[in-house]
Amino acid sequence: MDKVIFIVIALVMIFVIVYRKNAGKNVYKYIITGVGNVYNKYAPYSFKEVRAKVKELGQEYTPKQYATQALIFAAAAFGVSYLYFYNIIISIIYSAAAVLVVPYLAYLRCKRIYSEFIFEQVQVYTTNTIMEFATTQSFVKALEGVYESDVLEDPFKTDVKIMIDMAYQNGTIDQSIQFMNTKYNYYVVRNMHQLFLQITNEGAKDSSEALENMSLDIDMLVENVYRDRIDRAAFHKKFVQFGVVLYLMVMLVQFLLGVSTYIGLLDDIGIQLLLHGILIVNTYFLLSGEKYYNENVGAE
Repeated sequence: MDKVIFIVIALVMIFVIVYRKNAGKNVYKYIITGVGNVYNKYAPYSFKEVRAKVKELGQEYTPKQYATQALIFAAAAFGVSYLYFYNIIISIIYSAAAVLVVPYLAYLRCKRIYSEFIFEQVQVYTTNTIMEFATTQSFVKALEGVYESDVLEDPFKTDVKIMIDMAYQNGTIDQSIQFMNTKYNYYVVRNMHQLFLQITNEGAKDSSEALENMSLDIDMLVENVYRDRIDRAAFHKKFVQFGVVLYLMVMLVQFLLGVSTYIGLLDDIGIQLLLHGILIVNTYFLLSGEKYYNENVGAE
């Protein structure tokens, strides 16, 4: 009878995990849909260059911070798995596996920081190019003004210089625009380039209104981006907290059954496999949530 009760409770736990997964997706979908088109894929640089930029920005963890994170993960994995199996060997294995997760989380975190940095550069690039164009009425001269003002940082600044060189070399801005649209595939960049392309190729007696509307679009985009960032951070905190609580639901099971009865059930290989499954499924879901939070920071 105790075994049946344990299985029923385990099934309820699995149901909660599945429900939480679907609910989490809906919340994330709501956030993205409400904010609209804010981020897109960042420029295709290797992770080595991404991490170097994160270090340059002063947001990379120190070796001490990584070591502390690894120790916390190892200790938490040992404690949780011991509550599940009361087996030191199994707990050591789970601790080692938890430490292996640290580099993956660092990889996700660096990509998120780099993606946010690139978007900020997109904001600076588009805003300042529009301001320069309003004065010079020349796209290339506007790019030169933005480049020489040092408001941009690499790699974006270098890419703007490439645009300028391509424009002078080819005698048109078409290739320069195609290069930048491919490198930074944000709709605000594409729309701004399309506007400048029309003004340059077709001419316009008064482009001030179109430029003003473009500036308003950028301001609205930036506002949505930072609101989205705050909402996502708040949801992510609750997401992690609930995941940790799910790990500790085994304590509720032991309270209902009694610790001695629970330990007796561990002799059954089926029960052990079920417990391993619960741990693995919840861990997979937490990692999937971390991946989503750090990578899919908005889409077009």
